[in-house]
Amino acid sequence: MTHEGEFALEATGLGRRYRRGWALRDCSLSLPAGRVAALVGPNGAGKSTLLHLAVGLLAPSEGSVRVLGDEVAGGAHARVAFLSQDKPLYRRFTVADMLRAGAALNDRWDAAHAARLVDDGGLPRGARVSTLSGGQRSRLALALALGRRPDLLLLDEPLADLDPLARRDVLASLMAEVAETGMTVLLSSHVLTDITETCDHLVVLAGGRVQVAGDIEDLLGAHRVLIGPAHQLDTHVPAGVVVEARTTYRQATVLIDDPGLAPGPDWVKHEAQLEDLVLAHLRRAQPTETEQVPA
Repeated sequence: MTHEGEFALEATGLGRRYRRGWALRDCSLSLPAGRVAALVGPNGAGKSTLLHLAVGLLAPSEGSVRVLGDEVAGGAHARVAFLSQDKPLYRRFTVADMLRAGAALNDRWDAAHAARLVDDGGLPRGARVSTLSGGQRSRLALALALGRRPDLLLLDEPLADLDPLARRDVLASLMAEVAETGMTVLLSSHVLTDITETCDHLVVLAGGRVQVAGDIEDLLGAHRVLIGPAHQLDTHVPAGVVVEARTTYRQATVLIDDPGLAPGPDWVKHEAQLEDLVLAHLRRAQPTETEQVPA
């Protein structure tokens, strides 16, 4: 088990190149142990590549990645569990068959714990996987991942195909597990409500690189949103503190990373919200950083 102050996942200059080009390059990241972290980025940002490198399903083209203090050198780490969006389950197997398969395929396995998670989810042991709903399949896949009793759980958008109620139920089950075990979670998701309700750490990935990373409370505390006259933007808000500026002909809305800045009486300052932070850093990674919007 990792301890507070240690890192569950460390990437240093990490890169992966495919035939079509680099999916991930010069990616450096340190995820503290015990966090529930959101991995956010647009399609093609390298999120799945990063997770596959961390779990040993891919080898890096450059750089290195460590999990729980150990260099990833191919093959699954005994204390790491990974759940992908396609949730690979044997459709002809019953729920009971899948539990037996989990026991047979994992040296580190808690049969009683996996069975309890299945029963708590209301999954009939005799039901075939092909007959289960999307939410039930997600619960079964999560039970199999947690049956490994991981110290680090990597989730590659496993809830993307679920309706909001099923998402909430599966996330509640996951957070109960986190509260009980203290494990570290890295959750790739496009849904900001998932992040707001479950995560305390944020990693924004775009263009194959980490744009911003840190505890969400600290990141929000370090940013502010300013709204004021567009013609005063260049003279009242130093360019060095601007994360993103969006302007109409009259008004500027600016995300800054200097919470103490007071640009003048014509400006209103607000607390930054998670959506402000995520979207600004994603747009900042695009070629055009300042968007001109018609009034």
